[in-house]
Amino acid sequence: MDPGVLDRVVKGLKVISPPELLVGVEGADDAGVYQLNEETALIQTLDFLTPVTDDPYDFGRIAAANSLSDVYAMGGRPLTAMNIVCFPTDSLPEAVLAETLAGGLETIHESGACLVGGHSVDDNEFKYGLSVTGVVHPDRLLTNGGSRTGDALILTKPLGSGLLSTAIKGQVAGAEASRRLVQVCATLNKGAAEALEAFHPTACTDVTGFGFAGHALEMARGAKKRFVVSASSLPVMEGALGYAEMGLLPAGAYRNRDFCGASVVVFPSVPRNLADLLFDPQTSGGLLITLPAREAGPCLAAMTDLGVEASIVGEVAGESGCGSVECV
Repeated sequence: MDPGVLDRVVKGLKVISPPELLVGVEGADDAGVYQLNEETALIQTLDFLTPVTDDPYDFGRIAAANSLSDVYAMGGRPLTAMNIVCFPTDSLPEAVLAETLAGGLETIHESGACLVGGHSVDDNEFKYGLSVTGVVHPDRLLTNGGSRTGDALILTKPLGSGLLSTAIKGQVAGAEASRRLVQVCATLNKGAAEALEAFHPTACTDVTGFGFAGHALEMARGAKKRFVVSASSLPVMEGALGYAEMGLLPAGAYRNRDFCGASVVVFPSVPRNLADLLFDPQTSGGLLITLPAREAGPCLAAMTDLGVEASIVGEVAGESGCGSVECV
């Protein structure tokens, strides 16, 4: 959905916020958080997707990883999951649904959560995802608004899934691009979250539909800080910049650019294809984390040891009344 529309509609809701509600709809966080007692807070989230690959098993894995990611972004651990299915029973064989759910179940089990049910409806367009419940100690809860001046920015997955998906659908990219897309998007953010437990992150979000720039801006706005991003340090999937050069941007990239407006400044020194990549909507993207600069190197090393494709991509440079992002 257009991020501007979503922002306006949610701000118009009149919601009740009891003291136990630690994170609700008033911000732009990845999940809701409700405190049960001094030791435990409940995390609740849901997400679902249309297919991003022709293989239903891989689609299930990607959609499940995408849904589970919100729990990791809040500093939590997933406990239970429920399937969300919209399926065109008149136009797709039952085997497609069976393979999709099997792929999703593999990823649920990999996360350590368990499947407890779900809901399905007939729909003209196939969609699949999860409603996920997790837990976090209130003292370890992460939101996207806690960044501090001097913090470093770490991104835990390469960018470019929207571009690769568009190129694959347009038959410009082949099997190798499809393999890489599945490899990145089906990977849980579990390893990155586990590595973070030994450090002191100040804020976190996962990079998904609003693109790197949109999600970085949400964090900057939440903390009223100025983020400075080194565009050349951003990790990128193989081939993505070439597809950007060809103009194979998904429609969501243009909406994301409009949403960010003047709050995201891309310096002229940044190549056009790399500038476009900043707004590319991601599927099951990595975590974007801020933490004290002195911890950035050790944290990056810990993530690398766990096989996480993480990079230090910028810093929190100072105060900003409304929040801003500069890409240099």
